[in-house]
Formats: sequence, C-alpha cells, structure tokens
Amino acid sequence: MKKAFILAAGLGTRLKPLTDRMPKALVPVGGVPLLEQLFIRLKDAGYDEIVVNVHHFADMIEEFLEQKGNFGLKVSVSDERDLLRETGGAIRHAAPLLGCDSGRFLVHNVDILSDLDLEWFDSRFGECSGQIADLLVTDRETSRYLLFDNTMRLVGWTNVKTGEVRSPYPDLDPAACRRLAFAGIHNVSEAALPLMASWPEKFSIIDFYLSVCDRCLIRGIEAEGVSIFDAGTKVDICTEVQPR
Repeated sequence: MKKAFILAAGLGTRLKPLTDRMPKALVPVGGVPLLEQLFIRLKDAGYDEIVVNVHHFADMIEEFLEQKGNFGLKVSVSDERDLLRETGGAIRHAAPLLGCDSGRFLVHNVDILSDLDLEWFDSRFGECSGQIADLLVTDRETSRYLLFDNTMRLVGWTNVKTGEVRSPYPDLDPAACRRLAFAGIHNVSEAALPLMASWPEKFSIIDFYLSVCDRCLIRGIEAEGVSIFDAGTKVDICTEVQPR
C-alpha cells in the first residue's frame, strides 16, 4: 500500500480573486482542477490510498471527491475546519490516518504541478539508516533556502534578504553549504510522527525539520531535468497553463 497526503487546506490568498469563491485545490489549470491533476498523477504512480486535508471551502472539496468517485482510490479527509494548522500541524493532526505498510507516506502540496517521476522519488527513500524525510529540492531562485552539507543532509535554513540563518549547529557556515529551495514534495517516515507529538496544533513542517535535523537524517533530493510549476503564485496564467 502506498499512501499520500495532499495539503489542500490553504486559503490560497495569492490566487485571489479565484479563491474568493472556491478552494485553491479546485482552481483549474488548463481547464482541470489542481486536485484532479494530482489525484491522477498519484494513481498513475501506484498510490492507492490518499489523505486530503480541508479547511477553506471544505464542503466543496468533499463534494468534488464524491462526484469523482474518489478517482477509484481509498480516500480519507483530515478535517481542519476548526483551525488551519499549517504544514507541520496538518501532518501532526492527520497522524492517525497516515500509518501504512511501507512505513512512509508522500506529502504533496496541492498547488505544485511537476513532471517528477514519483515512483523514482519514492524508491530513493530508505537508502540511509535513521532517515525520517526526503525533500525534493531545486536550484530555483528565492529568498529563503534550505542548507545542506556535501552529503545532502539538511543542516539549516537561511533568508538571503535579511541574512537570517537558523540551524541546530551553532558553528554552521552557510557559505560552506549547498543552498537549495524546497519544492513542496517530500517523503516522510512514520518515525517522524511521534517526534511531533509535543508540538503545538499549528506549526510549519520546515520548523520541525530544522529542530531535529541534527539527530535525524533529513535529505535533500534533486531530480535532474524536472519541471515544477507553483500554481499558488501564478494567478495571472493559471487558467492558460496546460496540465502536465
């Protein structure tokens, strides 16, 4: 059994005014809702159980999945109508739904479209002992980067505009690190879930990763030649781009 968790609860503020009347997950790109495109990709890659979190226009997402017959997959909804928990809080809240035979689950932002070979990405997990997450990273330009050592182990984070550096390693030299951007797709081990138990209801998954990366292995994975489209930042063209 392969399980994936789709982060679909966000307010989609960067996609206004479209998200004034629909959830970000149902915004069409090339005429096909983002959520539908992701479900099709996951199904094609062999994922047979999907968890989706909901908050903004939650009823519309549930009705859409029902109309589509859950795309022939086993689907569970992690209900966040009471509170939008951010990425880490969403995983913590959904923990009872995320256990699976493989011991890991894919986490995928609903507004990220890519031609990543998801089966290849999944196969990379477990190559090293003590591993709790693989993060898809790219060399795209941004102001906030994850920092990796020469083995691609996560060691910190930096905001190049402000000069802020965050790391559990007090003597970390950011200039000696590889600086890469997180792409919103990651494989997470079930072993990470107990480590989140004491965290608050609402937190960023990056904050969590940074807090444990000195004692748990979190790797960056680069996929050569992969195209990634962040629909969450492209409201002006999202109805024109063809689905991947």
